[in-house]
Amino acid sequence: MIVGILKEIKPEENRVCMTPSGVEILVAAGHEVLVESTAGDGSGFCDGDYREAGAEIVATAAEVFARAEMVIHVKEPQPSEYQMIRPGQIVFTYFHFAASESLTRAMLESYAVCIAYETIEADGHLPLLTPMSEVAGRMAVQEAAKYVERSQGGRGILLGGVPGVPPAAVLVLGGGTVGAHAAQMACGLGAKVYLLDTNLDRLRHLAEVMPKNCFPMMSSPATIRQLLTEADVVIGAVLLHGAKAPKLVTREMLATMKPGAVLVDVAIDQGGCFETSRPTTHKNPIYMVDGIVHYCVSNMPGAVPLTSTIALTNATLPYALEIANRGWRLASLQRPAIRTGLNVVEGKVTCLGVAEAFDFEFVDPNKLLS
Repeated sequence: MIVGILKEIKPEENRVCMTPSGVEILVAAGHEVLVESTAGDGSGFCDGDYREAGAEIVATAAEVFARAEMVIHVKEPQPSEYQMIRPGQIVFTYFHFAASESLTRAMLESYAVCIAYETIEADGHLPLLTPMSEVAGRMAVQEAAKYVERSQGGRGILLGGVPGVPPAAVLVLGGGTVGAHAAQMACGLGAKVYLLDTNLDRLRHLAEVMPKNCFPMMSSPATIRQLLTEADVVIGAVLLHGAKAPKLVTREMLATMKPGAVLVDVAIDQGGCFETSRPTTHKNPIYMVDGIVHYCVSNMPGAVPLTSTIALTNATLPYALEIANRGWRLASLQRPAIRTGLNVVEGKVTCLGVAEAFDFEFVDPNKLLS
């Protein structure tokens, strides 16, 4: 199969979807790999690194789209790329369709085969979402610690406090991968952390493994309202598989919060879990609503591209290799995890969460494969 590695064009996105070592493995398996020139520069990989790994360096994205049977990205295709995507072409990337009807319609009209990293599920886990969730969870606290400073518009509080001064209160909504890593980081800095989830078994596990300054609690609207009044930082880490994130914090609730408190919405890729959230960029990461700092960067791991690119390749390469080896139909038939990644296939919505988000007709991918 001809596999295309594209340069990311989303603003301030410095990741690349595959390292040179990943390309070397694809080439060794008999595949032809096209890498768009300078695709790896932001992550510290030059064209020469990819050339030594066996890739062909091509000048433009248009050439990659024109020649490749499968194109691989990190972020969703951008509007300037929509018309380059061919019917039947495999597009393998993070799509987060439920957050964008325009993207969903564009991919339906392209008749491409869209396999989304974020919905591939294996043994009850989301293995391709996990590495970026780990990065984003840790970064959420790192960014919150910065923007809670007075010079950034925050309350002017140190997350860990100092002897004789109480630490900050951090509220984490969601006890999955993002939430657990955020809570670990906040605890490590010495903050008082409330970690909320609706899964009692998950809460039991978190209570056993988290530090003593972390307090796992059952999430409910009443609990959220109560803890918002105490929180200096709130991290939204809620994920509904393939669907829009629920709005857990309304605008009315902001009035109950401390002025200068910080909201970090890691769920912004799926529409955000705060009513007042809207996507921001690394260049302009924050805005204020009713005296509350909002950080809603939709590609947080793009700020640490070297770490993120290596972690992403570690997770995605086995699936990319399987799709390249067998083609998307046979790979989906033989590997249920890949089947769960089918979101839009040749003009049909094959992910229930996406269909429900925009009231589109849902087509069971098993029917297409049979």
